[in-house]
Amino acid sequence: MQFTLMLVHELVKFAGLLLMGQLLVYVLSFGRHESNAVYRAFRFMTSPVVGFVRRITPAKVADRHVPVVSFLLLFWVWAALIFIRLDLGQGAA
Repeated sequence: MQFTLMLVHELVKFAGLLLMGQLLVYVLSFGRHESNAVYRAFRFMTSPVVGFVRRITPAKVADRHVPVVSFLLLFWVWAALIFIRLDLGQGAA
C-alpha cells in the first residue's frame, strides 16, 4: 500500500511538472508553439491527463481551459496524497 501511494504521488507530481513545462514553452515560443518540437513532446506526454479531464468536465468548459483545469486537479490530488501519506505515517518526501 505504501509503495502504491508513493508511486501514485510521484506520477501526479510528474504530470503536474509536465504541464508546467508545457506552459513555460508556450510562453517562451512567442506564438509559434505548434511548430516547437519540445512543446509537441510536452503536449503528447500530457495528453492522457488532459484527455481524461476533458471527458469529466462539462461541455461548457472551453478546450483551451482544460489544461489549466487539469493542472488544478493534479495539484489538489497531489496535496490530498501528501495528507494521506502523512496520516499513514510514512512522510511525504
